[in-house]
Amino acid sequence: MSAFAKTLYEDPQSRCAPDWAFAKTRCDAWRAAGQRLVFTNGCFDLLHRGHVTYLAEARALGDRLIVGLNSDDSVRKLKGTRRPLQTQSDRAFILAGLRAVDLVVVFEDDTPLELIKTLRPNVLVKGGDYSIATIVGAAEMQAWGGEVRVLSFVEGKSSSKLIALSEKP
Repeated sequence: MSAFAKTLYEDPQSRCAPDWAFAKTRCDAWRAAGQRLVFTNGCFDLLHRGHVTYLAEARALGDRLIVGLNSDDSVRKLKGTRRPLQTQSDRAFILAGLRAVDLVVVFEDDTPLELIKTLRPNVLVKGGDYSIATIVGAAEMQAWGGEVRVLSFVEGKSSSKLIALSEKP
């Protein structure tokens, strides 16, 4: 990032947690300051309007938005060998550059359950293609008094659809 850009904007890299311990320390400090923590997760392989809308809506539910980001290996398990299109460090940096996002934390597991249990957010959010019953971590959140929310789905906006369109002759 250029020196000029740094004077205008916070470096997104500063919002990319180098590890879970860093993320937990930051979340604990925010919580101690009385801030409400919102958590969501996903692959965010090809950022689009649906993602940005969803992240802004999630951020509006609290004071800080933490995004759990599937690692490259995790994305391959979920989406197939042709994904991700961008590396986890690039995806994290792009997400961290969004005004709505306060912290990005990469997780290697198939699900974000252990990360959710480590960070203990106040609110767990997923998009409208989920129900509370299908959200990983919902039971744990509710057990410690947290809230689980399903946000609206932006119809017709998905990474998979964009990729399919780009592959058409």
